Amino acid sequence: MSDSMEYKGYHTKPKYSDKDKYFYGKILGINDTVSFHGYSVKEFRSAFEEAVDDYLALCEEVGKPPEKEYSGQFVLRLPKDVHRDLAISAEKKGISLNAFVAALCENYLTSH
Repeated sequence: MSDSMEYKGYHTKPKYSDKDKYFYGKILGINDTVSFHGYSVKEFRSAFEEAVDDYLALCEEVGKPPEKEYSGQFVLRLPKDVHRDLAISAEKKGISLNAFVAALCENYLTSH
């Protein structure tokens, strides 16, 4: 079971405020701040979907392309010896360094 929600390619992870007695969240993975809340899971989901729709409409209205979640690319800085060892391991497996590191990350995520 997942503790996140998806709508139109955007995601959120509900948090709960015991003090305020509601669920709150924001659209994850974009630089724009889009937040919302609801007093039940159903109300939270509705607020999330409404926030995504409003965000997309506002972007269209002002002529700004809406941000998309994670491009799938990021810069990773490693110590030279780690970079070398990863590259050698990838070469031994006959795959690119990118494919090798992606597989390591996927394996980590599925095992934790």
